[in-house]
Amino acid sequence: MKLVYAGTPEFAARALSALIAAGHEVVQVLTQPDRPSGRGMKLTASPVKQVALAHGIPVAQPLSLKTPEAQAELADVFRETSAAVMVVAAYGLILPQAVLDMPRLGCVNIHASLLPRWRGAAPIQRAIEAGDAETGITLMRMEAGLDTGPMLRRLPLPILPDDTCASLHDRLAELGAAAIVDVLPGLAQCTAEPQDAALATYAAKISKVDARIDWRLPAAVIARRIRAFNPAPGAWTEWQGQPLKIWRVEGVEGVEGSTLPGTLHLMDESLRVACGEGALQILELQAAGSKRMTVAAFLAGRAIAPGTVWS
Repeated sequence: MKLVYAGTPEFAARALSALIAAGHEVVQVLTQPDRPSGRGMKLTASPVKQVALAHGIPVAQPLSLKTPEAQAELADVFRETSAAVMVVAAYGLILPQAVLDMPRLGCVNIHASLLPRWRGAAPIQRAIEAGDAETGITLMRMEAGLDTGPMLRRLPLPILPDDTCASLHDRLAELGAAAIVDVLPGLAQCTAEPQDAALATYAAKISKVDARIDWRLPAAVIARRIRAFNPAPGAWTEWQGQPLKIWRVEGVEGVEGSTLPGTLHLMDESLRVACGEGALQILELQAAGSKRMTVAAFLAGRAIAPGTVWS
């Protein structure tokens, strides 16, 4: 099948690679403009762009698809190539109705949740944060609403007790890639099931403010948030006026002495923090200007006064 592909991050790059490997002809790739990245803030192509260029596929990087110019250019692509469908995965731009109407078989989105739960920008993080037992991949026909389109396929995937956003992302990316390859050949005959809007939840984008740890919450809730925000933006607390990222923890029954949330308790080479309910043992963390490290390495070079409180 001839198709146009729209996506930006690694999640989308996996599906693009799978479609190419399956023999589909990708006539055009749409992706976000190159962004500054790394310590040197060098302009870097998105993972999707990198895959496209490696396979000699034309790439377009419009700032918006709402302008007449961008829509005219895309309409020319569909007209000149006879592409039947647009596949979209974590693209990052809104597709206006004029674009949705261009491909003969419509636009199909690969979404990383079991819709209608977790519509929106951060479905993987929000599923872990909420303590969901499972998530999955939904393929849907796109319409103007935010992830509201009828569903072509729903594939569940369990969330493991130690899953971080990174580990769950990778499994979902592989599941999404396999799903689109499986569904696309019979797309014209697929029946789509409407979503039940009454069951919808919204997965809002994660900000640095969202990722600040509130030690007044129960330990189990904080632990889920730490896993959900790993690797980005990284759950953090404040210590000595600087952000301190917390990467891995495990629950413990409690701590002796003060139970003021955020109070630190040192036990040999371990570090425990009192929470609103229960406590957490810190396993891996990262001080400002440093690399990620174990608690033992962190404590070896730092003196922490008894009764120190993280905020």
